[in-house]
Amino acid sequence: MLGDGPVRLRPLALSDAPAWRELKERNRAWLTRWEATVPPGDTSGRITFRQMVRRLRTEALAGRMLPFAIDYAEPPDPGDLPAAGLAENELPGLSRRGRHPAGKPAGKPAAPAAHRLVGQLTVSSITWGSLRSANVGYWVDETVAGRGITPTAVALAVDHCFRAAGMHRIEVCIRPENAASLRVVHKLGFRSEGLRRAYLHIDGDWRDHEAFALTAEEVPDGLLARWHVTLSSTGTTPAG
Repeated sequence: MLGDGPVRLRPLALSDAPAWRELKERNRAWLTRWEATVPPGDTSGRITFRQMVRRLRTEALAGRMLPFAIDYAEPPDPGDLPAAGLAENELPGLSRRGRHPAGKPAGKPAAPAAHRLVGQLTVSSITWGSLRSANVGYWVDETVAGRGITPTAVALAVDHCFRAAGMHRIEVCIRPENAASLRVVHKLGFRSEGLRRAYLHIDGDWRDHEAFALTAEEVPDGLLARWHVTLSSTGTTPAG
């Protein structure tokens, strides 16, 4: 399992089926334009969730893929936390007995929220030998988009590929119209490598994609560390 703050990557499990199906159905309009499809007459893409998980596991065991579920834990509401440096009975609005003026007991700090499935990230097309390269693809629930979850997940995966798995190059290919996904690679500093014509069958047709890449030498201290530096310069948190 890989993690940073409220974001973590883990293997997709068969027990994720209800949450995964709910996510995909609720995000149908959000995802359909960007999801890979198969050309007419090819039925290989019509598989069940169970078949998908088993296929991902088989590919992972063969060293051709690293499939991850993206989990996220909602940060506690700041209003539920005690003020820094104050004892509970010294919070504004509390009496010495630690009760609100209305007589209600002071609330305890909210417990951290449990992680929940919010998307997927897949490292695919892994090639070893002289190339040591792979592609990264991802999707996330529209309700949590814009919180830095996807860049954090991609940074975690890339660092794992470079450091633990021994890969040298990671590529991300994105449709030029997919502004949300393009923001992810721009935030992380992926290098543009130009347009690939009719690169992948997406939403019923062959679509152009912009290619972006990083090599291990370009992020000697790790992509996650560079992402944190970017966030600190803007005064935000990794998944804020």
